Amino acid sequence: MVTKQLLEGLPEDADLRRADSLAREIFSDVANKWALLIIEALGERTLRFSELRDEVEGVSHKMLTQNLRMLERNGLVSRKVHPTVPPRVEYTLTEPGRALRATVDALCGWTHRYLGQIEDARRRFDA
Repeated sequence: MVTKQLLEGLPEDADLRRADSLAREIFSDVANKWALLIIEALGERTLRFSELRDEVEGVSHKMLTQNLRMLERNGLVSRKVHPTVPPRVEYTLTEPGRALRATVDALCGWTHRYLGQIEDARRRFDA
């Protein structure tokens, strides 16, 4: 967690511990499974909505739409509409989105590294 010393001099909106801070709102937006999986799926690519839906198994049309809008609102994803019939819409990570992807990649690596230990802990806990 960010120490108080690091937060000194920063606006209150930067304090994740404050329920009313902008930082907490942004953290809450992006720290959900669908947002993280969308960021991971996009990677360095540009994908259409249907391609993203195929990449992120289990996401509903509604949840994909909501999360893409939220990611676009936060400047992490850019949306490009091509003037065709029907319209072709493509999504790409922005520079802040690509920077966040490095963190998502680290989280994925952590998951793969400790999957077995977590599985063992769950079995012991559930026994």
